[in-house]
Amino acid sequence: MTDGGSPAISRRGILAGGAAAVAVTQVPAVEAQTPVRQAMPAKAKIAMTVNGKRRELEVDTRTTLLDALREHMHLIGTKKGCDHGQCGACTVIVDGKRINSCLSLAVMHSGDKITTIEGLGTPDKLHPMQAAFIKHDGYQCGYCTPGQICSAVAVIEEIRAGVPSHVTGDLNAKAPISNAEMRERMSGNICRCGAYSNILEAMTEVAETRA
Repeated sequence: MTDGGSPAISRRGILAGGAAAVAVTQVPAVEAQTPVRQAMPAKAKIAMTVNGKRRELEVDTRTTLLDALREHMHLIGTKKGCDHGQCGACTVIVDGKRINSCLSLAVMHSGDKITTIEGLGTPDKLHPMQAAFIKHDGYQCGYCTPGQICSAVAVIEEIRAGVPSHVTGDLNAKAPISNAEMRERMSGNICRCGAYSNILEAMTEVAETRA
């Protein structure tokens, strides 16, 4: 007590009381947490003809064609590069047309005919494009080569079929294939080693042979 009859307030008491008040006001309320139940991924059965053989498999509907080929069918010749459709390493031929298999779902291709690098030729019987790549050194590290070859084969067929491009517009299938035409059509296939001129020489030889 002070001389005036008022209760004495010490510094220690003020600090203790303030700390207690802060502790009471800052205790968060405990909210009941309901566990989130995640839905199981859907699966689908698909059948496709790959390199001349019928293949049936069950895949997650989110599986890309690239992963179906590599992980489910063990056709690892098709490479996973950027996985964003920007490098062309995963190029395969679907019903005669080249696509980036990393951008396409496997379930979209049930019933389709798919050709990978393994289906173009064998070590004993190379596809003409494979032989030309070897002859003209159209590869260095070789990682992009399967996609380059699949795309090159499809490009020659596109030109011969008269499929127009951004360079030529309406294409005369009987006209000689220009370097600019082939370069433009192959622009989606990146070779980080820089073997572009050799690839072009290989394609030119095949195009002239099959003219």
